[in-house]
Amino acid sequence: MIKKTLIFLSILAFLGCSVNDNLDGCIQSLPLNLTTDLNNPELINVNVPGGYVELSGGSKGVLLVNVNGSDFVAYDKLCPAGDCDSPMTFENGIILKCQCDESEYGVGKGIGGAPQTEGFICPAIEYNVTKIGTAIRITNF
Repeated sequence: MIKKTLIFLSILAFLGCSVNDNLDGCIQSLPLNLTTDLNNPELINVNVPGGYVELSGGSKGVLLVNVNGSDFVAYDKLCPAGDCDSPMTFENGIILKCQCDESEYGVGKGIGGAPQTEGFICPAIEYNVTKIGTAIRITNF
């Protein structure tokens, strides 16, 4: 009897789970294929853990962040709502902020541009980053 009750409760808990985030209206990907070299003097700041650089490309520019010395993340500076002419700004080394609606998005490995402002569900657009030697490749695939 206890076994059946546990199975029933497990099934009930599983069926009760749902994802409230409907990302259908969100811009989730933009075409990008950008390659740069870390030896470029303009990229000196991104060579240290926590360092970052803003690059041309994407919709409103690309933010490239050195997470820990060997891992990098990159985000488009386009506001996720898509209704802002200004690019997002990078603040406090951990937040992308849209100037039009004051929404904020987390930056870092495993964060995926998640919205940090209540009521916003669309994440910042994160790109794939591959490091080969001193070359950095930023793509949407």
